[in-house]
Amino acid sequence: MLELVILGHLAQGPLHGYELRRRVEQLSGHTRPVSDGSLYPAINRLVKRGLLSRHTEPGAAAAQKYVLTLTDAGREELLRRLRDPAQHEITDQARFFTVLAFLSLLPDIQQQHAVLRRRLEFLEAPASFFYDGDRPLRAEEITDPYRRGMLITARAMSRAERAWLHDILDGGQAGTVPAQE
Repeated sequence: MLELVILGHLAQGPLHGYELRRRVEQLSGHTRPVSDGSLYPAINRLVKRGLLSRHTEPGAAAAQKYVLTLTDAGREELLRRLRDPAQHEITDQARFFTVLAFLSLLPDIQQQHAVLRRRLEFLEAPASFFYDGDRPLRAEEITDPYRRGMLITARAMSRAERAWLHDILDGGQAGTVPAQE
């Protein structure tokens, strides 16, 4: 997912390494902190694969700054990953939210909607954190208050997300981006 975040942010324009790190942390750092030991190797892999280019600029205090730019191949890879996210990127909420953060970069609304429909299908399938054999248990069947709380919270979040997805897919907000104030 880190590579997708890097590609997504650079699709909006070249960035200095420290600015890219700040944006990555803003998007996912509150839930999954990003260390230099993950970020910079990911950048290096993307540069080696030709998905990013890197050049230096003079810095304010004599230290050089690295500027990263998305290449044409990088843009194609980003669009490919957004068009066809892996199944775990659909089923894992944090990973799906990362896809969602950049989904508007896909120019084809039908492709955007195909991704949203995959998420909706996943959310509408019966599921639970706890099972009796193969049967998912409902919150009302759980006696442990913390486990019940997990299910109640998950149900509310799923209900809200499904309502939003139905609204988008049914044309309520399809393809529109609210004006920024």
